Amino acid sequence: MDLDGLDMSFDHTAVAAPRIRDLLPIYHDLLGGRHLGGGGDQRVAGYRTLQLTYANGGKVELMEPLAGSTFFDSFFELTRGRGGVHHLNFHVGDLRAAVAALTERGYRLHGLNRSDVRWQEVFLHPKEAHGVLIQLAQPGPREPGEPRPTLEEVLAGRGRNGNGIPSP
Repeated sequence: MDLDGLDMSFDHTAVAAPRIRDLLPIYHDLLGGRHLGGGGDQRVAGYRTLQLTYANGGKVELMEPLAGSTFFDSFFELTRGRGGVHHLNFHVGDLRAAVAALTERGYRLHGLNRSDVRWQEVFLHPKEAHGVLIQLAQPGPREPGEPRPTLEEVLAGRGRNGNGIPSP
């Protein structure tokens, strides 16, 4: 994809449900997604996430709300409580330039977050993208040899920034 010549590439599709465990029979067992390690909790926002990868390199991110979180409330209301595709993620090499280019073109953006050098992001509003939430993210550096939790550890609440509470 080309946004004024910016380095941009599709990375993954995110699927949210009330329970990640309900998504695993399809995305892991049936479709053969492999968890390569990693995932955890976004405590401030209120969700847990992990990614599966497929033979061709494609990725699906699975998401669920943390106990007491309202993060997905409006999304689950729209999907009658079942969940579904939550967003598409594109990686950009320069988030500031991407925000400037989109703003200059008149697009409405929300959720700009530059607080974590490991992951800076902004969202293109679904009304701008025919009902699809598009996340533009600039991944940052990772620590060499950083531990990557197993699928079981993430589901047990012991992933990155885990709250220690198992997934339902």
